[in-house]
Amino acid sequence: MTRAAEIAADPAWLPHRIDVPAQQVEFILAPRETLGQRGFLADRDPSAGERALVGWDDLRAMQAPGGRLHFIFHTAFCRSTLLVRALDAPGVAAGLNEPGIIASLVNAGDAAAPLIAPLLALLARPHAPGEVVVVKPTNHANRLMPALLRVAPQARAVLMSNELPVFLRSVARKGLMGRNWGRKLFLELQSYAGMDFGMDPRETFAMSDMQAAGLAWLLNQRFFALHLGGQVQGVAPDRLRMLDGDRFDAARAETLAAVFAHFGVGVAEELPAQLAAGPVFSQHAKLGGEFAGDDSAGIDPKLEEEIAQVGQWVGLIAQQAGLRLPLPQTLF
Repeated sequence: MTRAAEIAADPAWLPHRIDVPAQQVEFILAPRETLGQRGFLADRDPSAGERALVGWDDLRAMQAPGGRLHFIFHTAFCRSTLLVRALDAPGVAAGLNEPGIIASLVNAGDAAAPLIAPLLALLARPHAPGEVVVVKPTNHANRLMPALLRVAPQARAVLMSNELPVFLRSVARKGLMGRNWGRKLFLELQSYAGMDFGMDPRETFAMSDMQAAGLAWLLNQRFFALHLGGQVQGVAPDRLRMLDGDRFDAARAETLAAVFAHFGVGVAEELPAQLAAGPVFSQHAKLGGEFAGDDSAGIDPKLEEEIAQVGQWVGLIAQQAGLRLPLPQTLF
């Protein structure tokens, strides 16, 4: 058996990064028992013995065992990491929390388009008979939503978001880096899901950080709305369901049961409640430690005033564009 065949046969070898100049894909070893751990798979840095390189031709020739694959797409700061970790149940579903290969596909651009299908087939490999794989990409990979869903026509997706004030508080809580991220996210979304806000470059530059982040949130919501409304070619809206992150937190077992049902995964009646009572809900999904659930605790009143003003402004823009935001939940 060749090295490529060995990697194809073992789902613990995850595609991780695309090297376009060398036309190679890097794989990392991620055993099944480590998939539910905190942190993003994209940030893993295994030893040399847990890495392997496969050329593009060998990758396309791989015969990966068949598997079922579904997605969680999100607008950031809406408990999507918590959801994918909560769904991780050996023998039932394997949750892949932001695998690096999806972000790498975005960075590689059109050159890597022929690799999408074989890479998704590799991600879908089950660790146990009947086990499905749930992939939660980074929100920066939302631009790939149409391509991923078209290449995997049997895949279904949960689209996660939350209300604008919750999103903006999360941006502000991260300080300067969060505000800078919000501005970059706005520019990123304008590049593939943009709309004309009637602002010249000077007006765009003069926006506050919270305004830029607010428009990024709006563009993400609008992008999801296009998919849910059947306006994206090759993506049937019945494959998609909308989920509010706060609703998930308030009805954990009901949400998990609805996600399994949407993905067509038959589970024991008691499993969603068992998972909802699991340890992932008592710790911060990304950082560990005890999780503080009140997102408004410690927020400066002036910041709250700014967030309210930005909310009114974004609401007027959404109204003029004919958008009902936030998008209503459709999962349950």
